[in-house]
Order: sequence, then C-alpha cells, then structure tokens
Amino acid sequence: MAGCLGSLAAEFFTYETTKSVVVKSWTIGVINRAVQLLIISYFIGWVFLHEKAYQVRDTFIESSVVTKVKGFGKYTNRVMDTADYVTPPQVILIHVGTGGRVEGLGMGLVVLIGGGFTGILTGRCVNYNRSLRTCEIQGWCPAEVDTVQAPIMLEAENFTLFIKNSIRFPLFDFEKGNLLPNLTAQDIRTCRFHPVTQPFCPILRLGDIVRFAGQDFSKLASTGGILGIKIGWVCDLDRSWEHCVPSYTFTRLDSVSEKNNVSPGYNFRYAKYYRRENGTEYRTLMKAFGIRFDVLVYGNAGKFNIIPTLINTVAAFTSVGVVSATVSPPPPPSPLHAPQEPG
Repeated sequence: MAGCLGSLAAEFFTYETTKSVVVKSWTIGVINRAVQLLIISYFIGWVFLHEKAYQVRDTFIESSVVTKVKGFGKYTNRVMDTADYVTPPQVILIHVGTGGRVEGLGMGLVVLIGGGFTGILTGRCVNYNRSLRTCEIQGWCPAEVDTVQAPIMLEAENFTLFIKNSIRFPLFDFEKGNLLPNLTAQDIRTCRFHPVTQPFCPILRLGDIVRFAGQDFSKLASTGGILGIKIGWVCDLDRSWEHCVPSYTFTRLDSVSEKNNVSPGYNFRYAKYYRRENGTEYRTLMKAFGIRFDVLVYGNAGKFNIIPTLINTVAAFTSVGVVSATVSPPPPPSPLHAPQEPG
C-alpha cells in the first residue's frame, strides 16, 4: 500500500516539458509565420483596438429624459398652442370630436344589427317602437361618430421638440447630459438639429424627425404613428470628458401597423368634461390622431483595467504558441527505434 502511494506521489510531482524540433523548411516556416502574424493582427487590431478588450465596461446605463414641444398652429379657424395639441408624449394633429354627450339611459338597437355596445347593459328590455323591443343600456349619448374626415394641422411640421437627456454610468460614477457645456442660451433659441452640421443641438424640428425616420409627414399625420428617437452614448473614459458625446438616430417603431388595413397608424380617445348651469354634466369626446415620440437611450462606457488586459494578453501569446506546435511536423523516428536491417 505504501509503495502504491509513493508511486502516485512521484507521478504527481513529475514535471514534463515538450520536445522542441527545429525544421529547416521554407514552406513550413512561411506558413507558421503567416498564421502567427494573422493571430497577432487579430488580437491587436480587433480585440484590443476595436473591441477595447483592455477595458472593463459598464453596460448598465441610467437615464432620464425630459421633452418639450413648442409652436403655434391653426386648426378649424382656432389658434392652437402646446396646451391644445400636446398630450405627452404625443403631438395631436387631427381631432374628431363628438360634442354634447350626456350620460343616461338609451336603447341598444346595436345588439340587433350586429354592432358594438355604447354603454353598459342594464338587464332590462324596453320598447324601441310598437313592434320592436330591445336591450336598455346606460352610457353617453349620442353615440360617437368617428368617420368624419378631419383636416390636418400642417403647421405642426415646423414645431420644435426640445430633448433634455441625462445619463450616468454607475460603475464609474460618470454623469453627463446632452446639453453640452459649449451650448449657450442663444444656441438653444436658434439652433436646429442636423446630423452633420449641428449633431449636438437638442432642438429638433418635427418635420426633420419624420424625414430622418424615412417617412412622409402628410401621410404619417393622416393616420398617426410612433417614431423612435434613439440616443446613443458609447464612451471611452480613457479619453477626456469632452469626448463622451451623444449620437441621434431615428426610426418608425410601428411600421407593422402602418401596413395593417384594420387599424393603421396611431390614435387614442380622451374627453373634456363640462357642467351646465342646472348641474347637468356633459362631455366632448375627442378621437385624436397624432405622432407619439418614444425616446430610447442606450450605451456603454469602458475604462482601462489591468485584469482584462492580462487575460487577453495571455490568450494572445497562448494562441501563437498553439499555432507553432500545430504547424510543426512530427519529429523523425529516434535512432534507437529505427528498423534494423537484416544481417
């Protein structure tokens, strides 16, 4: 038993080295160096320079967004301002209103003709006329009429959208906003975003946003739609603070509903309530078509760290060594094991 344990211990603590073979061959040498060069180029060019594998990265971005729309328009001979057409986070461009609606009891003839209810069934049957009885409903009357063709507030194309975005990378305790230090109060009043000439202006014209998203303003306004404003923060914190800047891209998020014949575009309903002198409450139901803006913030930040640097450096040298061992041919047979010629 003791001898067996001694043998195992001796085997365990034995150190072995690989045998080096020098092969003087131009073909094998060129292949070996070419593969090594490719591996080194991959690690230096892609892993270290492009992917910045020497950095530790924070992909958990914290963000807040505040938006404001400004502009005046004219709709059905009425001047409209932000209090009339802004219902965050969308801008209303078409109103279809049903006014003078009061709550009460009515007859649900829609049940007989296959339509939908306009209220809640009371459970009672009432006489619709001398020969017809129908279900009684409680709801707002008259019923909504949403098939009326309404005009579009085309002035909205020149409205402006102000975006104030703040971000933080908690791993590095790094904070910044899209209102860069070199922006002045005069710039805020006069600048308009453009991806080439003014890429950091936080004031965006609605018509430009629609155009950057590849859409036609008149067509989009007629049915409504949802546009995405994507703000990207990809920051290299090894550089100075000023180099961490946002980038803006635009897209239509409801492109599938655009092609839908049943419910194209984007619309919603809301009501304005009033009270008559006699205390009776009534409301105006509005069906609104508009453009909803979804601001999507994404990003990541990287900073030098010795641990990923060492890991990827070792991986690079290991890969070069493995290739050298793979390319080299097997050694020739030892003279001790060479076949004996017949005597």
